[in-house]
Amino acid sequence: MSAGSIEFGAVAIGRNEGDRLASCIKSLSAAARVVYVDSGSTDGSVERARSLGAEIVTLDNSVPFTAGRARNAGFRRLQEIAPQLAYVQFVDGDCVLTPGWTDAAISLLEEKVDVAAVCGLLRERYPERSIYNWLCQQEWNGPVGEITSCAGNVMHRSLALKAVGGYRHDVIAAEEDELCVRLRAARWRIWRLDRWMATHDAAMTHFGQWWKRSMRAGYAFAQGADLHGAPPERHFVWELRRALLWGLGIPALCVAAAIVLGPVWALMILVYPLQVLRLIAAGIGDIRDRARIAFFQVLARFPESLGALRYFRDRSLKRRPTIIEHK
Repeated sequence: MSAGSIEFGAVAIGRNEGDRLASCIKSLSAAARVVYVDSGSTDGSVERARSLGAEIVTLDNSVPFTAGRARNAGFRRLQEIAPQLAYVQFVDGDCVLTPGWTDAAISLLEEKVDVAAVCGLLRERYPERSIYNWLCQQEWNGPVGEITSCAGNVMHRSLALKAVGGYRHDVIAAEEDELCVRLRAARWRIWRLDRWMATHDAAMTHFGQWWKRSMRAGYAFAQGADLHGAPPERHFVWELRRALLWGLGIPALCVAAAIVLGPVWALMILVYPLQVLRLIAAGIGDIRDRARIAFFQVLARFPESLGALRYFRDRSLKRRPTIIEHK
């Protein structure tokens, strides 16, 4: 049986994605059933998706929205209306699938029966519109073949997803990484194909959006390390320590040294430009690109550390995590 003859379902999630949502759902035309999960949109997204033939799930806004909660709700509805579908393609509402991607993903899953999830390469739609979109383009694609984690646009084996209980509702960012930790613990594998999967529209044009997105990453590092930081996984432990060291530890040390030992010790702050230079030297490609990436990598440690502190505050106060929106 060819991959093209094997039916699959699709779950799209979104919130106020506008015309991008219509493009997203149209790109899922090969799916046997499409479920759209809406997280409190006010721009007519539900009506737009329904007009394109999608099954609609609207989340109760009395419970905090998370991408994991939305994907679970969509998968649950898909299982109710089409339980026979062995595969489900998840896609975010700001993304458009590349033609031929689903056939390639299903072929891989049919061939490798111990693979739970397969993703591909993602490209940014408008990297030239802002430095922040461009930075997203640089981070999307990693190594191909067997990998440790995937992002939100991914084809899942329904059996494997059900076996580990789906996504965690209370993980507000990097919920895909957390899911992959549990999949790998259950002896499933994750795979990235060396082919285009989708086009993404980050729509980040302001520094404040980038800052909030980086804060969300820091929150994810702290929460991930709290959940799976023990050996042998050590999930996000290094990323959390890096954020806290560069975002909080070194600035505090510089201030303390200047107060106790004298103002000249404030020059310790020069470790930051030195770190930028080190990252530039360690990078590959055009020197201007390396410089931009290095600068924002170092700068990101500050919002990441604030995001981590926000997680520790929420945990100590027993607050339910709430999504950090950046657009």
